[in-house]
Amino acid sequence: MPILLGVAIVVALLVRTFVLQSFWIPSGSMEHTLDLKDRVLVNKLVYDFRDPERGEVIVFTAPNDWRSDPNEEDFIKRVIGIGGDHVVCCVDGKITVNGQPLDESEYLYTNDDGVQDAPSANKFDVVVPEGRLWVMGDHRSASGDSRENFIRFESIDRSTIAVDAVIGKAFVIIWPIDRWRWLAIPDTFADVPEPT
Repeated sequence: MPILLGVAIVVALLVRTFVLQSFWIPSGSMEHTLDLKDRVLVNKLVYDFRDPERGEVIVFTAPNDWRSDPNEEDFIKRVIGIGGDHVVCCVDGKITVNGQPLDESEYLYTNDDGVQDAPSANKFDVVVPEGRLWVMGDHRSASGDSRENFIRFESIDRSTIAVDAVIGKAFVIIWPIDRWRWLAIPDTFADVPEPT
């Protein structure tokens, strides 16, 4: 019995370290895709075989200058642009990626009165460096993301995330039970062309 218990503990530690881990959502930056205190399951293995894709919800180690609290290391955001992408806000009220407007109505935050967040309160026009990601929260008016950091620092490197900083892909809400659902890539990202 002690051997079986020891093996179970080792297997659980290996799975948590290399394959799957649950994360608790401490902020409202991804509402209502993810609400405060939701718990998500993160696939830590998938990006050993490929890079993150547009539309995926990722957990990453945030740069120090993104953190309002130095102890808050892990952030969760949606990937809007990958290396080489030209991301612009706004064209006819929409963010475009490589010239393709995004229909973000499926996931942008909507308040109790039915008013949806704008794609961005600030204009920007950036090309994402190779090996980096442009990430944004779904609750744009309450998210410390690439857009906010680009406005603060006016630096594309300081406002994007290194692919190597990504911990994994959030793919399902596991708690609370009544919010259980898969976190799929919104259809709008399927129309985005590759960068030229």
